[in-house]
Amino acid sequence: MAKKELLTALELAQVVGLSIETVWRYTREKRIPYIELASGQYRYLVEDVISALYTGADGQVHEEQAVYAACRKLTYEDYAKLPNEVGYTLQLIDGMIIREPGPTVLHQRVSRRMQAILMTYFSEVDPRGEVFDAPLDLQLDEHTVVQPDLFYFSGTKQVSEAPIDIIPDLVVEIVSPSTASTDRIRKFHSYQKVGVAHYWILDPGEGTIQCYQLIAHCYSNVACFGEGTFTHASFPALTFRLDTVFSVFPS
Repeated sequence: MAKKELLTALELAQVVGLSIETVWRYTREKRIPYIELASGQYRYLVEDVISALYTGADGQVHEEQAVYAACRKLTYEDYAKLPNEVGYTLQLIDGMIIREPGPTVLHQRVSRRMQAILMTYFSEVDPRGEVFDAPLDLQLDEHTVVQPDLFYFSGTKQVSEAPIDIIPDLVVEIVSPSTASTDRIRKFHSYQKVGVAHYWILDPGEGTIQCYQLIAHCYSNVACFGEGTFTHASFPALTFRLDTVFSVFPS
């Protein structure tokens, strides 16, 4: 007997013609059979799923809209129930699930280099401070849970278990083509709204760093670098060359 192939949620959605959000919802509601390989890692047998769902006269699986979609914003409790999807990142912004492809190799190189720079700097000026990296849930409010690429808390703040519900002093996002609108618009407004003092956007494609600072409750672009050496008035002695951060080659 031929071995039946186990599908990921994304593969299942493509095969049966449902949205990935519907597959996740049906999984949470136990409306479709699944195999849990590990915590949050689900696989499906397409024949079993089709048998479990209603099929119309055309033999196709018909999608039912989520009841909550039109009546309320999602919360952290809803977000926490979503199954992990290999190759994708999930975040909750203003009650909406944002699903984006996982980071690229260059993204991770830039993130690793920037984290090393920040950790070295803050170990000198704020030894009790902490720098975290993704994936780690940061809950900004009831309807917004994000996973910043890098974020720093001063030593005066006591960080507890995830989801972290303390506002960071600095957030760094590294944009990719698939995340640019999220980082530059959605997260920009979310961080501004809750009072993140410093927000930096690194763009590996352009080789730029934009530094925003909260002034009178609004972000002002206080520095922008496209080459040379990074400096910032609010972070004395923090200097590094941009080409060492954005190099496409391993370091």
